[in-house]
Amino acid sequence: MFSVVFLLALLAFSVTGSPVEVRNSTITLPMTRRLAFSNVTDLLRHDEARLVAFGKYSMRGRRGADTRPHPTVPLSQAEFGFGMQGYTVRVAIGNSLTNYDLVVDSASAITWVGATLPYFSSSGVNIDAPVAVTYPFGTFQGTIWEDRITFSERVTISRMHIGVASEMQNIAADGVLGIGPTLSGLGALPNSPNQMVPTVIDRLFEEGTIKRPVVGIFFKPTVANEDNNGELCFGGTNPRKYLRYPGYTDIATIRPSSFHWGINQWIRYGGIEILAYSPGIIDSGCTFLYLAIDAYERYRVATGGTLNPANGLLQISLQQYRQLYDLEFHTGAMNLKLVPNAQIWPRSLNHKIDGGDNDIFLIVKSLTTPTGAGYNFVNGYVFLQRFYTVFDSGRRRVGFSPTEFTEASTN
Repeated sequence: MFSVVFLLALLAFSVTGSPVEVRNSTITLPMTRRLAFSNVTDLLRHDEARLVAFGKYSMRGRRGADTRPHPTVPLSQAEFGFGMQGYTVRVAIGNSLTNYDLVVDSASAITWVGATLPYFSSSGVNIDAPVAVTYPFGTFQGTIWEDRITFSERVTISRMHIGVASEMQNIAADGVLGIGPTLSGLGALPNSPNQMVPTVIDRLFEEGTIKRPVVGIFFKPTVANEDNNGELCFGGTNPRKYLRYPGYTDIATIRPSSFHWGINQWIRYGGIEILAYSPGIIDSGCTFLYLAIDAYERYRVATGGTLNPANGLLQISLQQYRQLYDLEFHTGAMNLKLVPNAQIWPRSLNHKIDGGDNDIFLIVKSLTTPTGAGYNFVNGYVFLQRFYTVFDSGRRRVGFSPTEFTEASTN
């Protein structure tokens, strides 16, 4: 019997009830973000657990796995801490009429089911290969089957390797849809630790449904408890969601950033260098923007923010807000910026973080390590909601483009 001991979604992005759009060899799925965390402590603990996992799990290889500086360990180690952080997609598997709501894991190769709903399909073939994935607050063990995955009548993967759970702990979803780099699955097959498991993107690409192994992600700033505010695009990008063609930067080569969607960037604020050119991680699973201790301190001094003991965020006055500069990010050939409004928590959601209606809180927080630890920043959801983001596993790069919400005053 499965053990499901978990909080409901802190920040869940759901893909349900809307038609899948197929055009020009890309597949777009709408996403809904729900703010279901009970208090700011849970939210911060979730982020902190995920940050710990970046270092803890990627600084070592799994037994027998390749540990060279490329993404060989699943990013999703912290995907499920203290209440699920992620987005889900509803799929049908095999010839069963059962629909499964699977958490979309942005860097794991393993797709699996059977956590809350049992797997049953007469069209499935048991490959008889054990599979296991360990998360910080949960585990999954099972066997690999081959079966069909259906997103819609027009979008089907005819032969997909799917894990079927026999043991599972602390995962509050029907399973996981792995869309990360193929190398992130190394070590998940205990009997063949160097064998890679094809991801959903790999199979869509191999079967000719999409032309490129690329995932485009779009969010717009969230200002309500529930917003239909996102889109996931398989096979490329959706030009209707951004203002100009995305620029790209290569994946970082220093661990642990190289194991994830890691890039190199430097950050400036008001003419002051906040962070020198160095590696870090792009992650929709973290809520806030995290900087190494010394970089965070430079930002704190420059903005004049003071730590609010109730929620652990920097707080500023209205006058200080009016004096904020853009926070500038330079990566590859791109110059990106968070305008002052993008640097603050949405005031309509202050009640979620123990704040007053007119309080102003900054969305920059501190890592627990100084610069030089292998990842000096984590650009979380508050960053991604201002740009269109592209994860290109085929060319090992990450892309960004401004959207109509990059400089919006929604907060």
